Amino acid sequence: MDLEVSAALTVPSSELAWRFSRSSGPGGQHVNTSDSRVELSWNVQESTALNDGQRLMLLTRLGRRITAGVITVTASERRSQLRNREIALAKLADLLAEGLTPEAARRRATKPTRGSNRRRLAAKEQRAATKRQRQRPSAE
Repeated sequence: MDLEVSAALTVPSSELAWRFSRSSGPGGQHVNTSDSRVELSWNVQESTALNDGQRLMLLTRLGRRITAGVITVTASERRSQLRNREIALAKLADLLAEGLTPEAARRRATKPTRGSNRRRLAAKEQRAATKRQRQRPSAE
């Protein structure tokens, strides 16, 4: 089953590598005999699904997650291996979609307008007047 990340990118199942092991943590009967932990690996550097721009973007943005050109996702949330496989596929798809989203435009710092500054100072003056009225009259 191919992994559809977006309309522009579909990772063929032949490029995905699966590994199964025993889940850690608490469990009852049968827990130690089923290999329900799933590891899904995908080689970013050697993938034919990516163009050079996408590959470079993924390698720079997900650099910490990628080891020797391979990105690995694990899932052991559920007891069922099938469910964990589905979760691992979804995790990898989300990670790739996040890594391939275009960067948002940087925010340019602006100065407050003269009117907003005037309103802020007027509100401040009003608040100060309210607090002055609450004070005990001076004994002069």
